[in-house]
Amino acid sequence: MRSRLYLITPPALDLATFTPQLEDALAGGDVACVQFRLKDASDADVLRIGAALKPIVQAADAAFIVNDRPDLAARLDADGVHVGQTDARYAEARAALGRERIVGVTAHNSRHLAMEAAEAGADYVAFGAFYPTQTKDPTDWAEPEILEIWQETMETPCVAIGGITVANAEPLVRAGADFLAVANGVWKHAEGPRAAVTAFNSLFDRLQS
Repeated sequence: MRSRLYLITPPALDLATFTPQLEDALAGGDVACVQFRLKDASDADVLRIGAALKPIVQAADAAFIVNDRPDLAARLDADGVHVGQTDARYAEARAALGRERIVGVTAHNSRHLAMEAAEAGADYVAFGAFYPTQTKDPTDWAEPEILEIWQETMETPCVAIGGITVANAEPLVRAGADFLAVANGVWKHAEGPRAAVTAFNSLFDRLQS
């Protein structure tokens, strides 16, 4: 399976300036989904900004995923939700969104946590952090080997996350990541978001053609 890009919004954003950035990124090539992550915003702001971004994401044939909050994901009629180990539990997220929506679960560097989530019915599991990242302070570090082992033993798709850029992504793609979750590697790319998305897709094509 060819790897795909899992885009994560910046930790803070202004809707007026971010909207054209998002449109620019999505014009750069295939993006599987966009995770809407605003950690410190009020519920009202999450709903307001999310409602504006969702149609842009979906128009590009990408899934609109809300981070942490199944309740807000349901209110936004999002395509799915991503929950961490300290956020809502998988069962709560599934109950809020139903069987047809996407529920992804953070597994850090633990195959045990990942297997629990997969066996419960998660649509994907996320491993990381693989590299230092400016968007959050990782407490767990993962090695590419965990992706290789996962692909050999499980069918549930896996996401690699944490400090991923075009320059350091190749080992994760080779190890079998179904998706690469990227934030700053796109938004802070020297040539802009569109060029970053194009470069990631070129990398996926080169390694998995």
